[in-house]
Amino acid sequence: MNVAHKHSDKVYSVALEGSRAASSPIAASWRRCLDLHHLTPDERRSPQTLEEAEFRRMRERMAHLVSASSDEIDRLFTMVGRSGCCLVLADRHGVVLERRGVAGDDKDFHRLGLWQQAVWSEASAGTNGIGTALADERAVTIHREQHFLSANIALSCATAPIRDHLGQVTAALDISTCRNDVTDLTLAMLSQAVRDAALRVETNLFRLAFPKARIVMLPNAGSPSALLAVDGDDLILGATRSARQALQIDDQAIARGLPASDALHERRGEEGSDLLEAERAALRRVLSRTGGNVSQAAQLLGISRATLHRKIKRLELH
Repeated sequence: MNVAHKHSDKVYSVALEGSRAASSPIAASWRRCLDLHHLTPDERRSPQTLEEAEFRRMRERMAHLVSASSDEIDRLFTMVGRSGCCLVLADRHGVVLERRGVAGDDKDFHRLGLWQQAVWSEASAGTNGIGTALADERAVTIHREQHFLSANIALSCATAPIRDHLGQVTAALDISTCRNDVTDLTLAMLSQAVRDAALRVETNLFRLAFPKARIVMLPNAGSPSALLAVDGDDLILGATRSARQALQIDDQAIARGLPASDALHERRGEEGSDLLEAERAALRRVLSRTGGNVSQAAQLLGISRATLHRKIKRLELH
């Protein structure tokens, strides 16, 4: 029995065994490929490919993603590119928008269809790093025979989803290799590298979405991607998924108007002291700008020097 037939038999055996399909993410993906996408593991098929004009329009729509990802892809490629890996950035539909590869390895990746314009969703290419990470909304590693299609079992993939400023999955970043000596340890290292890069891309996307906001990193959240975008009135404009989970907030809470100090449980004074705190902060900023010169500060504020002295005394600004 050849390798393709053995793989096909294994896919059917595992996917159709209900208990394993429920407990294993790979088996669950294989089951989706059979039941939802109506694929067969031994069919000889390449991923769908978008027409040039459609691809160009899609890439233009995702220009902000490509821009936010470019430096991270380049940085990651310098680490893994010469070890037989290619890097792929795909949108939320699995369309390959960007890729990096070494010319000597490109023949194998092109033959498999891991190229710009190709669609690596589960519906198009079966269980694979990009499609399964997008479907499950989590980082995955798909090692050789874990792919659904027998045509793809030469690939090993480590992939992480990328979330937008609303916390929704918008793309996937993937490292793939055709090397047959890839170990579990190597895949684990590649997976960590691609997850770290994906988080940095998410941070870039978040900052791009709120260019005029103050970006606040949550203390004690356990993730550098736990960020808030805060306006000049201390109201939260946006939050990354990590921040939403840490603070247990959602779009509705943000839309209603949520002060960052409330979300962070910052209580600097007694209830009802918000106006005094705001006045104290405003005076401190002006005095800081004038180097403590009360006359200049009073002039900037449009009040008399005597009035400013009274405020300084009342607010205990010494």
